[in-house]
Amino acid sequence: MFRAVKPGSAPGGSAEDSERTAVFRAVKPPTPAAPAGDEPIDSERTAVFRAIKPGTANPSTANPGTTKPGTAGQGTAGQGTAKPAAPGQGPNPAGRGSVGQGSAQAGSERAGGAERASTFVPLRSDDGPARPTAGAPGAPSAPAPGRTPVPAGVRTPVTRESPERTTQQPLPPKPPLDMLADLTNNPPPPPSAARTAVRRFKIYAPILVLLAVILAVVQLVRPLPAPTLKMTTNASYTFKGAEASMPWPKEGQAYMAAAGLGTVGTFGEQKPVAIGSVAKAMTAYVILKDFPMKKGEKGQMIPVDKTAVDDGKKETEGESTVNNLKEGDEISQYDALSAIMIPSANNVARLLARWDGGQEAFVKKMNDTARELGMTNTTYTDPSGLDATTVSTAEDQVKLGLKIVEMPELIDITRKPSWTDPTGKKWRNYNDLVPFNDSLGIKTGSTTKAGGNLLFAAEKKVGKTNQLIVGAVLGQHGVPILGTAIAASKDIMLATQKMLKAAPVIRKGDVVGYVDDGLGTQVPVVATADVQAVGWPTLTIAIKLADGATQLPQSAKAGSEIGMLTVGEGASQVKVPVALQSDLTTPGLGKKLTRVG
Repeated sequence: MFRAVKPGSAPGGSAEDSERTAVFRAVKPPTPAAPAGDEPIDSERTAVFRAIKPGTANPSTANPGTTKPGTAGQGTAGQGTAKPAAPGQGPNPAGRGSVGQGSAQAGSERAGGAERASTFVPLRSDDGPARPTAGAPGAPSAPAPGRTPVPAGVRTPVTRESPERTTQQPLPPKPPLDMLADLTNNPPPPPSAARTAVRRFKIYAPILVLLAVILAVVQLVRPLPAPTLKMTTNASYTFKGAEASMPWPKEGQAYMAAAGLGTVGTFGEQKPVAIGSVAKAMTAYVILKDFPMKKGEKGQMIPVDKTAVDDGKKETEGESTVNNLKEGDEISQYDALSAIMIPSANNVARLLARWDGGQEAFVKKMNDTARELGMTNTTYTDPSGLDATTVSTAEDQVKLGLKIVEMPELIDITRKPSWTDPTGKKWRNYNDLVPFNDSLGIKTGSTTKAGGNLLFAAEKKVGKTNQLIVGAVLGQHGVPILGTAIAASKDIMLATQKMLKAAPVIRKGDVVGYVDDGLGTQVPVVATADVQAVGWPTLTIAIKLADGATQLPQSAKAGSEIGMLTVGEGASQVKVPVALQSDLTTPGLGKKLTRVG
């Protein structure tokens, strides 16, 4: 960076003798002959370094005890003129010179032959402390090893080395084994499929073991599924044989059914027609729903009002009544029901309606009940059925009759051929079917407009079961009208009783299903007795298997009854318990751990 003066230049102070640099330019004046014994003084100055003031010179770079007059000024890059010295700073303070330009006062800085010494002090050195100036005390006498000796009088320029500054992006983290290799100064093994597999195994194996432990604990502590009972036998049974023909009436409409078995047959168009006193069957049904009676008791006591007594005298107008009631007396619920179901007393039917909240409210109850039973073609307008606007169908009346046969307190009344009132008077049952052929009666009804009508029921002993059948015949106008309806009803009843028969459906010990513990174990269940179904040819009946009254156990011994097999519905149902064929055991540890769901 510096251009040194060539050796052998003549001292004269010419411009060619001045040392020039790329950054600094100093003028080297001619050096006079030094007095004997005196050390030559280097007066080289630069524009970048400040000369040492007299009295403050560094002992390591100046002659001890020597005082230099004046103070060197500071050079500033870009300035070409020197400033005059301030008062008190010496005779010849150096002015500031621009880089690359000579000072105009270079020759005037030496007064009386005196010469200022200049010391090269670098501002910063990356290689350590500044080297002492040549010729100064403490300067090395020999060049550093590996360096070329510099001729006397020639200064070696000091270069500054700046460390390279770079900006780097952060590297991604190394794999654990590579980091370990860096720490131990051992290179990682070369990548391979086996090494990758081992590394992955070491990473994931503990996780998998932990998950397996957690899963095992969850499987062991969660509750076991509830056992269920499932049926394997057929869900239905169809009776063999040809369909039997029924002796239906010549006119009107009819309907026949068996309780729990279904419809035996139907005749005529099922359209609403007047039903007469058959309507009293609904009156009795509603009274017993509102005021149930216990077996052997006569129920509530009903006061007889004046209207009931007055209505009893309408027998002269063609109404059926009980004409011996007295105002202020009381009649039992049992006797009141007997009066409307056997002699068909209209005045007592209206008395019961008034006693149970009023006739209008009672008629509403009759219609509401009809809707509940599915009697969609039925309308009641009075509790006795005397009004021709009280209409129904044979099918709807059979639906009601199937409910009535489930009321033993009412059947005990309708199956009697006669009733004796509290006064001792005997009244006959207009239903001539009772007490013959296991007939259960129910209710007759006849008017000029409605013709002869009968809702009837009967029973039939089949095997070990007692079967109930219900039928209705409406709109019979033969002479006599009620006798014609009773005769037609008898033919249908007898034919139905005859076609009923029993057939073996399940044998004792037959497997009908199994208990499933929910974890893969199935224990068979068997019928504990023979099951005989009752029906007629071509009839199909349902078979069901249901749990017992309590929840199925997790474990039980062989032979334990845990369910019920049911054949048929309603009054014709046949029920047989089912039991375990073998022991039902609690699921083991393996099943608990491996269960799914």
